Amino acid sequence: MQLPSFLRGGLVSPFTLRKLGVLGMNARNVHYIARYNDRDKYPIVDDKLNTKRAAKRYRIPVPELIAAFDTQPSRGRVMAVIEPLQQFVIKPARGSGGKGILVITGRDGDDYLKPSGNRVTAMDIQRHVSNIHSGLYSLGGKPDRVMIEALVDFDPVFDRYSFEGVPDIRVIVFRGFPVMAMLRCSTHASDGKANLHQGAVGVGIDLSTGRSCHAVQRGVRIEQHPDTEMPFSDLVVPDWVDLVRLAASCYEMTGLGYLGCDIVLDRKRGPLLLEANARPGLAIQVANGIGLRTRLEHIESMDLEQLEKNVEERVSYSMDYFAAKSPA
Repeated sequence: MQLPSFLRGGLVSPFTLRKLGVLGMNARNVHYIARYNDRDKYPIVDDKLNTKRAAKRYRIPVPELIAAFDTQPSRGRVMAVIEPLQQFVIKPARGSGGKGILVITGRDGDDYLKPSGNRVTAMDIQRHVSNIHSGLYSLGGKPDRVMIEALVDFDPVFDRYSFEGVPDIRVIVFRGFPVMAMLRCSTHASDGKANLHQGAVGVGIDLSTGRSCHAVQRGVRIEQHPDTEMPFSDLVVPDWVDLVRLAASCYEMTGLGYLGCDIVLDRKRGPLLLEANARPGLAIQVANGIGLRTRLEHIESMDLEQLEKNVEERVSYSMDYFAAKSPA
C-alpha cells in the first residue's frame, strides 16, 4: 500500500495534510493546548516531583523515588545516597525531552556503568548533578531540583525491541479519552534513549488490542528493529487495558484536557507513570500512520452526557471507537 507523503518525508500541501487529518503544531498550540490546558495546572506536570505527589494522591503507580535535592547538594550527600545502589536513575525535576536523565545499570569498582556499557565516574555524577541544579536541562533554564529514582525492573517482553535502553509507551489523552498511542524504542542511533528525534523507533499501537500497527524511524516506515532485527509485526504490549486505564486516570489527576502520558512496564508492578506532558509532540501521528486531528474533533463533538463518563467507560469507548479497523 502506498504511504501518504507525510510518512515518506515528502512535501505536502496544508490542504492535503488537513484532508489526511494531520494535526499541525499551530493548531495543537491554539486549539488544544491553549484552550483545554489551564496554565495554573502546568506545575503538576512540569515538575516531576509534583507529578509523583499528585499520582500518589490518585493511587497511580510511579517509579520509586529514592531521594530528591531541592538545593545544590554536597558531594557527600549524593554519594551517601547512591553508594549502596547498583542501579538508579538521576534526572532533573523540570527537564524536558529526556534531557539530563542519567541511567546507571551497574557498577565496576569505583565506576558506574550506563546501559551502553560506558563508564561514569563519581566526579562525572557530581558534575551532572551540579548541571541539573544550575538549570542546564530545565524549562527556561531556571535552577532545578535533582531526583534519584530506582531503576524500573522492565518487563522482558521488550528486550529485543530496544537497544541499549528501554522503551516507553506514550498515550495522548483528550478530555479524559485516550485517542492515540505509540511505543518508543531506543536504538544505537538514539544512544539508548527513546527519543524519536534522536533516531529511536516510533511504533504505532492499536488502542483496541495493544498490537503494533505501524513503525517508523526518522520518518521512514520500517518492519523490524534496526539493531536487533526483531519484527514489529509480532509486538503486543502486555497489561494493555491496565496501561490505557492508567493514562485515562491522569485526566483527573492533572486537570489537563490535552496531555501526553509516558508509561513504562515494570516486571512485577505492571504499568507505571513515568511522566505527564502538557505539550506532547506530534510525531505520534507519523508512528501510527494516521492523523490525530480527526480523533480530537470526534471527542469535541460529544455532548455533555457523553463527556461525563468515568475512567472505565472512557477507556472502553476509546478502545472500541479508535480501534485500528476504525476509519478514524
